Amino acid sequence: MPVAERSAAPVRGAAPARRLPVWARIALLAAAAAGCTVAYLTHGVTGDVAYVVERRSAVVLTMFVVAFAGAVSTVLFHTVTDNRILTPSIMGMESLFVLVQTCLVFVFGVAGLSALPPVAAFLAQTALMVLFALLLFRRLFTDGFGGLHLMLLVGIVLGVLFTSLSQLMQRLLDPNEFTALQGRLFARLTRADPDLLPWVAVVVVLVGVLVWRRHRLLDVLALGRDTSVSLGVDHTRAAVRILVAVALLTAVSTALVGPMTFFGFMAATLAYQVTGRHEHRYVLPVAFLVGLCALVGGQFVLEHLLGHAGTLSVVIEFTGGALFLYFLMRKAAR
Repeated sequence: MPVAERSAAPVRGAAPARRLPVWARIALLAAAAAGCTVAYLTHGVTGDVAYVVERRSAVVLTMFVVAFAGAVSTVLFHTVTDNRILTPSIMGMESLFVLVQTCLVFVFGVAGLSALPPVAAFLAQTALMVLFALLLFRRLFTDGFGGLHLMLLVGIVLGVLFTSLSQLMQRLLDPNEFTALQGRLFARLTRADPDLLPWVAVVVVLVGVLVWRRHRLLDVLALGRDTSVSLGVDHTRAAVRILVAVALLTAVSTALVGPMTFFGFMAATLAYQVTGRHEHRYVLPVAFLVGLCALVGGQFVLEHLLGHAGTLSVVIEFTGGALFLYFLMRKAAR
């Protein structure tokens, strides 16, 4: 199949193209995301309207950056690895985040951890996770695509190691400290520190601009290593750059709100089904909008319609995990 024809073909495993044009589907998703945002900001506002809207705006901005970081990083990771079952969490950064939080509580206690400057703690955790990812990526410079598979394997093993160490130290904690630690390990979309949002927004915007400028390169990489190399692309160099972007997005999102393992997978997978195509100029914005609708719409339902009947991160992880198992079993049955 010629490259020009293949680039316009539907994604492997995606639903057949709908009669509605892709741009129309994107417009509908954008309208749905805008509607969810307006509803969350304005529903039931009484008393000091400016104060309520300001607090809710911080929550919405948090969801914007988390939706972008989670969805885009997963789509990029799928493109590089050529596997739509894997997620960036396989690199072990979320397990490293849990280990760092556990070590801080174990050494300094909850009071000592709370006394740390939020911005300094955020920057330190982000830098540590990115440094860890870069150490994994070193293998790609020497072994090429074979090093990618080894990197993923090492990431899995180190993730299991970090999880085991975290669980060991958690068993030695005081029950009160353990309870406080558990509260930090669940994604806290409504309790993110507003002082951290400018730092996260800068990273997300910069990475987003760079990724969008390379969307045609991403389309070529999605054709496979052999095809992209035959078209003149330095696959190893491009893969490393994309993985660095994935590491940055995953690190800032995790350091801001905590780990969300299956959120990005859910957003990316639904985006593939909605678009029915593989061009990143369609998939990336749709994945972001799907993630934004899930976060803002889900928070609106839980907070305003169900009276805080649950935690959004738990619902998102349950839904994403169920979707992951469904596609995993469907792929195994083929």
